[in-house]
Amino acid sequence: MKKLFKLLSLSTCLLIMLVVFAGCSKDSSKEISFFNYGENIDEETVKEFEKEYGIKVNVETFDDMETMYQKISQGGVNYDVILVSDVLMPRMIKNKFVQELNKDNIPNISQMDEDYLNLEIDPGNKYSVPYMFGTVGLIYNKDVVKEEVDSFDILWNEKYKDKIFMFDTYRDTIGVALKKLGYSLNSTDPKEIKEAKELLLNQRKLVNPIYGVDNGTVMIPAGESDINMIWSGEGLNLQAEYPNLVYVVPKEGANFWIDSLCIPYNAKNVDGAEKFINFVSDKESALRIADEIGYTTPNKEARLEQPEEVRNNPNAYMTKEIMDRCEIYVDFPSDVKKVYDDAWIRIKSSN
Repeated sequence: MKKLFKLLSLSTCLLIMLVVFAGCSKDSSKEISFFNYGENIDEETVKEFEKEYGIKVNVETFDDMETMYQKISQGGVNYDVILVSDVLMPRMIKNKFVQELNKDNIPNISQMDEDYLNLEIDPGNKYSVPYMFGTVGLIYNKDVVKEEVDSFDILWNEKYKDKIFMFDTYRDTIGVALKKLGYSLNSTDPKEIKEAKELLLNQRKLVNPIYGVDNGTVMIPAGESDINMIWSGEGLNLQAEYPNLVYVVPKEGANFWIDSLCIPYNAKNVDGAEKFINFVSDKESALRIADEIGYTTPNKEARLEQPEEVRNNPNAYMTKEIMDRCEIYVDFPSDVKKVYDDAWIRIKSSN
């Protein structure tokens, strides 16, 4: 009898401990973690999702894709949804850092324009759903720049000395020089990269352009620069706000980029992640996000709902002719990266 009492007491204690432990731990099915590139979503969409599904969205942001890659590859943190750039997508897939999607649970992928599906970065979209896309083009002040701006050539015009803004990122800036020379912005030819380096050294000597990143969006409306390299989202937003500013994709073509949503290999709440990806891929969500962020949406149904000046703007939704000249960045092997790094160090160290 005493033995039975001890067993019952032990069982009761274990049951109490399990109940308490369960109460203290979080229910992973009631929340998801979203690792996002900057503030690339609006709060209203997140709130609408949380209200509809009863799943809390914990948003964490990063400002560099390599930072995201390192975090995912180390596996110390579990995210349920991540934003992945085109250049990193093949590497993420190859190293099995993202898992195949069950597209039966993401039916809104059918709303995506065919132009942004089945790209080389993820044939068949087995691992990713397009989220937003854009280009790296030019914005200029038409009150100052009177000639037609349709080419990267204008970035070498001495007339705009000290008023030209270039990105402080080697792929973008060397890429512009390569495009101006008629080469691919993914060139791996040391001779072509050297030509691009010399072109940019000449630009610094003759024009002394200003190098930076986000500060360009403040400089051009303030009159501190007249011609800027700029991401299309910021460029189109500035054009909408300031009548004297115009965003263009140069005739040589430019970097076309596409960011996509993926589920990491170690996600805790795959069901919640699928629900979230499907929700933000719906027409209403995609329209709201595009309006808030300023970047173009791959959702063809959302585009039809956008104002005419947006949906018919060839510098937002490009013609096939321009699109065919644009390129997605390729992830270079280390030996090619070194050639670019050496060129970039020489460019940045010149006066």
